[in-house]
Amino acid sequence: MADDLPVTRRLAIPAAELSERFSRSSGPGGQGVNTTDSRVELSFDLARTPSLPDELRRRAVERLGHRLVDGVVTIAASEHRSQLANRQAARERLAALLAEAVAPPPRKRRATKPTRASQHRRLAGKKRRSEVKRGRRRGDPGDD
Repeated sequence: MADDLPVTRRLAIPAAELSERFSRSSGPGGQGVNTTDSRVELSFDLARTPSLPDELRRRAVERLGHRLVDGVVTIAASEHRSQLANRQAARERLAALLAEAVAPPPRKRRATKPTRASQHRRLAGKKRRSEVKRGRRRGDPGDD
């Protein structure tokens, strides 16, 4: 998997900046579980990468600050039995995480006023409801 990691249409992380570590997976897996290093830890030095523009790097570090250890983000994958499938899963999760982190902030909501008709409908509904409730009262002077 020495390919670059595509994050967005315009952004890809060079394979040289990704580091992988392999270890034994925990949990069930038959006879091979104790002998194969199928668990993958994929690490990427987000704080010091030259492949991200400064603005995107700042935004990603700010959004992923809780996940970083010395500026490095690490993804662990051990849900599959094969190392290759876990490597692919870790790459996909890292790409999704980075894509979300570098995405531009959503636009601010533009405040709008309710239309005159919607205000009228709301008040008419309140008036109808109050009439219904007033009709349920005991000893209402309007019942005589």
